[in-house]
Amino acid sequence: MTSANRTAGKVVLITGSATGVGAASALDLATRGHHVVINYSRSEAEARETEARCRDAGAQTLLVRADVSNDDDCKAMVQATLDKWGRIDALVNNAGVSVFAQAAAWDALDAQAFNRIMGVNVIGSFQMVRACAPHLKSSRGCIVNVSSIAGALGIGSSIPYIASKGALNSMTLHLARTMAPEVRVNAVCPGLITSRWFVEGIGEAGYQKTLAAYENATPLGTACSPEDVAQAIAWLIDGARTVTGELLLLDAGTHLGSRPMAQPQR
Repeated sequence: MTSANRTAGKVVLITGSATGVGAASALDLATRGHHVVINYSRSEAEARETEARCRDAGAQTLLVRADVSNDDDCKAMVQATLDKWGRIDALVNNAGVSVFAQAAAWDALDAQAFNRIMGVNVIGSFQMVRACAPHLKSSRGCIVNVSSIAGALGIGSSIPYIASKGALNSMTLHLARTMAPEVRVNAVCPGLITSRWFVEGIGEAGYQKTLAAYENATPLGTACSPEDVAQAIAWLIDGARTVTGELLLLDAGTHLGSRPMAQPQR
């Protein structure tokens, strides 16, 4: 029996899984034999398409509309999962929002922006953990928080977003301590991701310029695809038996600084 077969059949709840990293994670986990909860708040058509692809891969699925910043929605989504399968083995806190604004764009960085971003990225993640906690403990499951190098390096789309991911990283470490030994808690921290999220935030021209600069500067010379992040999430769910409290940087070496300049030939 392969390791994939031994770990198949887990129930994985993925927030914000209509598009991007969430959708890629749902499909990746579906192909590994897991059952997936696909969550959306606005993108119903894309969510249904993601669900169809997961079913085509042989997975059992549950489609739930819920806003994770609303505690009642979080509880209802968890209950719907339990009603269908009777357990939860893994939670992927992927739902996230941002505003694209430079540090000096003060008018875009008001309390409303902070409250919305923190409400989804931090409070929403906490509410999902709280709702899932007893069930994850029963299954000796795991949590994967989808964070960002923004929280580790202080760089990103905006100050509220950077602050939210820093808070999510700190919460990951705290939960890893307090939920052990029954539940493992880790975070993935991607750098630039080749998804429509960035294009929608800064426009196609801005995205292409940012992507070129990123690939030119990073040691590995590449950006993350949603599928790259999904594979890391799947490993933390299936294969990382002794890993908890890890902030896994998926940044092509961005945290190392720019590639060294070529030395002139003698």
